[in-house]
Amino acid sequence: MAYEALGKNGDDLQGKVIWITGASSGIGKALALHLARKGAKLILSARNEDSLKQVKDECLSNYSGQSSDILVLRLDVTDFDSHKEATQNVLKHFSKIDILINNAGRSQRAYASQTILDMDKALLNTNVLGVISLFKAVLPSMLTQGHGQIVNMSSVSGKMGTVFAATYSATKFALHGYFDAVQTEIFDRNIHITNVCPGPVISNIIQNAAQKDFDQPPLKSADGYGERSFWFLMTAERCAELTTIAMANQLGEVWVSRQPILFLTYFAYYLPHLYSFFGKRLGKKRAEIMLESQKQK
Repeated sequence: MAYEALGKNGDDLQGKVIWITGASSGIGKALALHLARKGAKLILSARNEDSLKQVKDECLSNYSGQSSDILVLRLDVTDFDSHKEATQNVLKHFSKIDILINNAGRSQRAYASQTILDMDKALLNTNVLGVISLFKAVLPSMLTQGHGQIVNMSSVSGKMGTVFAATYSATKFALHGYFDAVQTEIFDRNIHITNVCPGPVISNIIQNAAQKDFDQPPLKSADGYGERSFWFLMTAERCAELTTIAMANQLGEVWVSRQPILFLTYFAYYLPHLYSFFGKRLGKKRAEIMLESQKQK
């Protein structure tokens, strides 16, 4: 689908108050820079306050004429008790929250049989309960002001299970189930849910995995990045651009990926029985290749 043809490219987000979690790097940072260029008022949150300040400085230095206000707010999404206070601090500064982008999250790189339960709990706390907790903290203000939007950075792993990322996939599936139900409850309150499902994106998500039993070399896309080429990878900047378009058009769900991942996602979703047959074999083959690569190191 040509998202650019939808009618809105994000220019109407100027002046909107947008809260981004996980804004210190990767897709979150790319979203901050892209939305700053659109003139949005931003709240940048993550655990690393120094990195957030660097992102803020980059936004202001590159787009000083567009972005009128940026608030750096340190936040640990797993510190559930802090979410209401953090929301009040945002409201004191901006008086409203137009859009919450739940981008903070962690992945894994290990067999399900070898992942420790504490890792499973850590991913569930970060990717699911942290998102739900912050959503519940923000929702009352959106209901009071009569509008709002929740943007969840999910994954194609939330549409089809991913080898070596079973718990990560489970957390993304959980987000879809939760917010599908939520959207039914609040659709008549002028509050919109947008679930964005990126495929593989150039970021440090693997390097920051909760449990990483397999190393991964630096990656690059077709236009050159790092030391190894993976032509199917999308840049964080392109992901942020497409996410902004989806958000501006208030789409319910979008799949943002390069081929062949996008084709596989459609295959898994619309032909689940065939995908189950072929997908297990493809996944097994991929696992064997990765294991062999690991042995050679």
